[in-house]
Amino acid sequence: MSNYDGSELLKKVERYEAAVKELEGAHEDVKDVLIEAILFDRWQMLGTQLGFTAEAPRKEESNGDLAQLNQQISAMSDAWSR
Repeated sequence: MSNYDGSELLKKVERYEAAVKELEGAHEDVKDVLIEAILFDRWQMLGTQLGFTAEAPRKEESNGDLAQLNQQISAMSDAWSR
C-alpha cells in the first residue's frame, strides 16, 4: 500500500465523492427514462384493452435522452481517468 501525504489523499477522496455523486445522478436519470418507458407501455396496453389507440413517442425525443446519457457516461469516464 502506498503512503500518501494528507493533501494528496484528500484530493483523491474528493474526486471519489464527486464521482459517486455523478454516478448517483446518472442512475436517477436512467431510472427516470426506464420508468417513463414502462409507464408508457402500461398506459398503452390499458388503453388498447379499453379500445383506445396511442402513438409511440417520437424517435428524436428518445434518441435525445440516450445521447444525453451517453454524454454523462463519457464525462464520468473522463473524470475517473484523471
